Parts: sequence; C-alpha cells; structure tokens
Amino acid sequence: MKKLLITKNINIIRSIIVLLILFFVLPNFAMAKQKLFFKNGKFKICQFTDLHWKPGSPGCVVTSKTIQTVLEKEQPSLAILTGDVVTYKPAIKGWKAVIEIFEEAGIPFTVTMGNHDAEITTKDSIFNLLLASHYYVGSKGPKNIYGCGNCCIPVYGSQKGHEIKAVLYCIDSNDYLQVNTYGHYDWVHFNQIEWYRRQSENYTKINNGIPIPSLAFFHIPLIEYNEILGNDDTYGNMLEDGVSSSKVNSGLFASFLDMKDVIGVFSGHDHNNDIIGIEKGIALAYGRVSGQDAYGSLQRGGRIIELYEGKKKFDTWIRTSLGKEDVYYYPSGLTSLDERKMNYLSAIKCTPKAHGVFYCYYEGICENTAQIKECKKIKEGILKNISIKGALKEDHFAYEFRTLLKIPQRDIYQFYTFSDDGSVLYVDGKLVVNNDGGHSSREAVGKVALDKGFHEMRVLYFEDYMGQELKTGFWGRNILKTYLPDSMLYLPE
Repeated sequence: MKKLLITKNINIIRSIIVLLILFFVLPNFAMAKQKLFFKNGKFKICQFTDLHWKPGSPGCVVTSKTIQTVLEKEQPSLAILTGDVVTYKPAIKGWKAVIEIFEEAGIPFTVTMGNHDAEITTKDSIFNLLLASHYYVGSKGPKNIYGCGNCCIPVYGSQKGHEIKAVLYCIDSNDYLQVNTYGHYDWVHFNQIEWYRRQSENYTKINNGIPIPSLAFFHIPLIEYNEILGNDDTYGNMLEDGVSSSKVNSGLFASFLDMKDVIGVFSGHDHNNDIIGIEKGIALAYGRVSGQDAYGSLQRGGRIIELYEGKKKFDTWIRTSLGKEDVYYYPSGLTSLDERKMNYLSAIKCTPKAHGVFYCYYEGICENTAQIKECKKIKEGILKNISIKGALKEDHFAYEFRTLLKIPQRDIYQFYTFSDDGSVLYVDGKLVVNNDGGHSSREAVGKVALDKGFHEMRVLYFEDYMGQELKTGFWGRNILKTYLPDSMLYLPE
C-alpha cells in the first residue's frame, strides 16, 4: 500500500513538472483556444493553399464549395492555410468570408502568410481578425523575430491529456527582397530558425530527451525541394518550370535534420506542383492549389495529412470534389498506386532450420558483376549477415551471397545496396537493385512486392580498386529504413 502511494505521488509530481515546463519554458508556443488531440491513434490535417480569394468574384463561390466539400468528406481535426489566402481588395471582407467557412464547419484552423497576403493589408491586421475567431488556433508569434504568425501547435495523445505526441510548426516564409541582388523571394531568417530550435529543444526535454514527431508548414518551398525532383520515391504533379524558392539557402532544412523532430514539410506557392518526395529522411511536399481564381491547371482541392500517434509516420493524399487521389506513405515513399500495379512474388515453401548467409569468395579483375563467374573461387562458408570483412585482399575480389529472407507481412518493400564498387540484389530471381559497374560509394534502391514468408535473396558484389564497401538494407510501410537484421536471414536448404 505504501509503495502504491509513493508511485501515485511520483506520477502527480511528474504531471506538475510537465505543466510548469509548458507554462514557463514554452512561452512562445501557440496556446490554442481549444486543445488538439489524437483520436484513436490518428490526427488528420487538411492543408489548403493559394486560395487567392477575390471578394465579389464568382470564383470565390467555387473555392468555398471546394473547401467545404473537402472538409465534409475528410472531417479533419485541423485545417492549415499555407499562404496567399486573400490577394485582392477589399481584404478585410475577404478574410472574414474565409474565416466564416471554417467557423460554419466547426473546424479549428490556422494560417501561415504568403508573399501576396501583405500586399493587400498588413499582417498585423490579418492576425487581429484571425485571433477574434474562436476556431483559430495559432498566434501572432514572438514580436522579436522576423515575420508574423510563427507559432508551434502541440497535439496531445489519445489517452493522456498532458502528453504531447506531435508538434506542428507554422512559419512565416516572408515575401520579397528589397534588392534583387540575391533573387526575388525572401527566406526564413536566422532568428526564426533560432526560435524553432529553442521550441524543439524544449519539447524534446519534456519528452525525456526524445524528439517529438513534428511537421512544418509555410508558403514558399525550400531550395531543397529541387533535390527530390525525379527521384523514385517522388510522387505527384510537377508542371511548373522548377521550384520557385528563395535562391539563398536559409539553413532551415539543416536545422530540421539537426533537431531530428520534423518529418514532413508542407508548402504552397507553385500552383501547378503537388509533388511529395523524401530528402535525407524528411518528406518535402506541396499542397494542392485550392483557389479557383489562382492560376494553374490542377483540379482544386486540399492535401490531407494523417499522423500516427507516437510514430514518425504519416499518410497523405489529395482530396478534390472529384474524390480521393492516391495515398503516399511516409516513411516508405510508397503509394497506393504501387500497391495496385505491382505483382506480388509468392513465398516459397521451405522450413529452414538455421540463421545465416551462404557465401562464395572470389579473386580476379571485374568491371561488372556478370564477370564474377570468370574469377577464381578462393573460399566459401557461412556468415551471420552479408559482409565483405573477410576479404583476403584490398582490391580485385568479389562475393556471391545467398540467403532466405523471412518477410513478416505481405507488403511492398524497398531494398538498397550501398557499395564501392558494383553490387546487384535479386529476390526470387528478380533483379531488384542494380548498383552495378565500377564506381565510388553510392546507394541504389529498388522496390518489390512480396507475400509473407520466405524468399530467396542473392547479392553479388565486386571490388575493383581504391576503396571497398557493401551495405544492404530495406524498408516498408511499417518498417523504418534499416540494415537487414540477422533474425530475418536463414540458410538455404
């Protein structure tokens, strides 16, 4: 009984400490008029962008109907407008009309500024209107940093009201440079980034030193969006002539990497783009243009983001009045389109008795993996995992690895090899990863749909000269990118 009483008192003290931290340590975060919570382990956000609301225009009727339809179909917990909302006079009338949409729907909402919003009226006036609405959950943000509306919004867990399970960072990406020497668009300034880092540190502290899964929203895309163009895991429409970002790298993306909390970044600005891809583990995405009076040929709608409680994981898709488009799964980079179009490889019937990988080691000169068969076999044996550490010389050698891979569930998986020089990876005789040829260290990725159970895997590798390296791994919808674990590898019968 005494032990139970001590435990109860400790829990009470912990709750008090958390509340004190929230009150004193996080003075700049958005104290929403209503708390936001995960429901049944999920939290759904609707991102609307580039409304370009023009009071009195027939297009406003269509824009309003688009937003109402998306809200009705998706029933989100929060809507986020990522800039260029009201871009024509009379601005106050326009903002009141936009606010009314969310008030009538009973949906909490927040706003980040676009480059056109302050051309019509001041940001301060806009946020005075927003703050008057019971459904607005953001803030003007700190006065001592650049921009307006910089705020972070906590999302609390389904079970415990005091535990923050996600954080949403809303950042003013600013508008134009006074002098065009450094380009047309401004960037997120250092004091804004410093503010973000402080908030991130504080949230990590109250989460026992573990970064809380977070998303960031702003209007103008980062220059890093250029890095996802053409990647295998990039999906969506890219109809603009490039990315209309600032020409100066602000360092915000580097801070996201450094703080280890932001898993997804969502912007607007480029109306004919709605791609999403992954750069260095962070999803970079556009919303879908929402305003009828905005330029662009894409069907108007919104981007939906559904976060999973306690996980660095979300699903996202576009919703329009015509319906729901394909789902993109983070962190796998796979889509529901992949699920529909790929043929699953059947598991083989076998009952392997021991873990391990069978290998053959060769010596000789190769320019590609096909030439390994012409080399001299020096030794063979069994390893716990795929490794080239047992090579007897620094250059001019090769390996063949064979193992049975136990797949935990039917799904689409992405495999990779990171090698210097060439490597290839086969599953059930199908070439999945082609990283062949002589080259320095680089990664190659391929995807394959697999049934639950055992599958034959074969990896070929050769080292020509100057450096040797081989790493193999995989990931899936419910598996983060990882090396192939020993527990999944079995010796062929």
